[in-house]
Amino acid sequence: MLTVRPKVAELVFQLYGRALHPELFEIHQTRRVERPDYQAKIDITSAGHVITWRYGGMILTEVASSAHHPLPERRRLLRYGLRGERNDRLECRGGVMYHVSFQLEPVKPDVFWSFQQELLADSQRQGMLQTFEASGRIQLGALSYINVETRRRSLLVQSFHTFPDDSAIVKVQSVFEIPSRTSTTS
Repeated sequence: MLTVRPKVAELVFQLYGRALHPELFEIHQTRRVERPDYQAKIDITSAGHVITWRYGGMILTEVASSAHHPLPERRRLLRYGLRGERNDRLECRGGVMYHVSFQLEPVKPDVFWSFQQELLADSQRQGMLQTFEASGRIQLGALSYINVETRRRSLLVQSFHTFPDDSAIVKVQSVFEIPSRTSTTS
């Protein structure tokens, strides 16, 4: 099983209004979140991550993957190349809100290695960490670190994916929010 990252220039960010088959991805780690009003499955994949969030009959699936990875177009809500910085939000039916902020940050090699060490240290306390094999050019492999924070009405997922061959870091912060219940008096 290949555990080396694709090139950072090949990355895309997508959001779907449906679930995607797990067979489409090379999944290395999974975490499930169950709250009274919503559920989520967070996967670290070979190129990034997949988050499948469910609320009532609604499903949102966020994917950070290679552009060469064949994914369906049906019910795709957003698609961006992972370059520079981008912030977006999407209001879904029933008042559900989705917010995303991502950044591709090329850094100097010494900053890159310091950042990787910080991720390794943080992973000892919390979150999910996946280390990948080195590509051969660089001694150390890439890392994916995902931290998940749950609230009663929201899910916050912070993802960091490193690309040693390019000295680049992809940072993604996603928030899935359910509407507040309005109380009615008779």
